[in-house]
Amino acid sequence: MAEAKEKRKYPRIKDNKISLKLKTEQFDTTISQSLNISASGVYCKVDKELPLLSRVKIILMLPIDANDKKSKTNKVEIEGVIVREHPVIENGKLKHYDLAILFDNLSARDRAAIKEYVAQKIQ
Repeated sequence: MAEAKEKRKYPRIKDNKISLKLKTEQFDTTISQSLNISASGVYCKVDKELPLLSRVKIILMLPIDANDKKSKTNKVEIEGVIVREHPVIENGKLKHYDLAILFDNLSARDRAAIKEYVAQKIQ
């Protein structure tokens, strides 16, 4: 059986340790937990429903050394668009929402910082 060819432009890693803050016109700040990240977007969980195609401002706190738990962080501020959202329900109760956010207007510096972080985690 042939392996499926990866279609993503940038590699993605599972990582639930990145601190995120999201700001929208409706919400001042929503603190989120990452689930995975690449240089093109982030998948995260939040406690509030945010509509599809909402524009968000994202503040990522990326550890400078991805393998050092006590390292300093690199603050990256990005704009993005919510491209996927779904509620996570357990035992009939809403637990949280999972969001996929596509980065847009990402500077070369910020994309490089995210790519470097992902590369450190892959090694």
